[in-house]
Amino acid sequence: MSATVECKKLISLVSRNTKCYFKDKFTFFISLITPLILLVLFVTFLRNVYLDSFNSAIPEGFALDERIINGVVGAWLMSSVLSVSAVTVGFCSNTIMVMDKMEGSLNDFKVSSVKGTTVSISYFISNFFVTFIVLTVIMLLGHIYLACVGWYISVGDAFMIIVDIFCCTLFGTLLAGVVESFIKNQGGLSAVSTLVSSMYGFICGAYMPFSQFSEGLRNVLCCLPGTYGVGIMRNHYMNGYLEAFADEGIPAEVIEGIKSGFDANITVFGTEIPLGAMYGILLGTCAVLLAAYVAIVIIKNKKK
Repeated sequence: MSATVECKKLISLVSRNTKCYFKDKFTFFISLITPLILLVLFVTFLRNVYLDSFNSAIPEGFALDERIINGVVGAWLMSSVLSVSAVTVGFCSNTIMVMDKMEGSLNDFKVSSVKGTTVSISYFISNFFVTFIVLTVIMLLGHIYLACVGWYISVGDAFMIIVDIFCCTLFGTLLAGVVESFIKNQGGLSAVSTLVSSMYGFICGAYMPFSQFSEGLRNVLCCLPGTYGVGIMRNHYMNGYLEAFADEGIPAEVIEGIKSGFDANITVFGTEIPLGAMYGILLGTCAVLLAAYVAIVIIKNKKK
């Protein structure tokens, strides 16, 4: 009976947190506009740079349909935007937890019959739900763009992209939950949000392929778990286009070179990481972050 009551309280808190987030039009706008700005910047300013990069990777004498080239560039950009946004939006949408501390709402929960652990779990579930919604909207907008310029994504890969978004969202929301558990004021929140927004895309290889970095820096950055969120997205977004390359007669070794050059293949200290291992590293990190989050919640509630 008590478990049922606590579950109802959890559902109510998740609903409350989610409504608070969507009622704050400014916060919602910022979390949605950031990935949209990235998408627009990629399409308007960086698209030609990546077009030239893909075209230069094609051997002389091969003429590919423009829809394949335009599509693979768009797919690569989409994998970048979604994998980065899973973390940046996760940090942004988790501000409800910090704001409750600042405004004293958390103190109201303490004197109520709601358990502290229930409150903490509600923040995580709400953050995951909100972030997943925002990323799904961005994915649909991106897929409309890909349908216009060149769609070569199979049904299977489209399904796996949704799975990838789920995994990346889980990673982003858990990371945000752990980090922002220690933030108690607006200054700290702004500092962390700015740092994550400005740096994360570069250190996970979303904005620039790791092939452009020095070997030492590449090996270090490839040890970061967020890199593998980008890697799984790259694989499922680019699969159909690379198969179209093969159908057009592009040699297999050239296609493998493209996969390595554009981070569909990730190599660490000379060892190529298979796709299954990428999932293992990302989800293993999620398990560690979940354990850390649970430990933080338990310790904080024992101190009360």
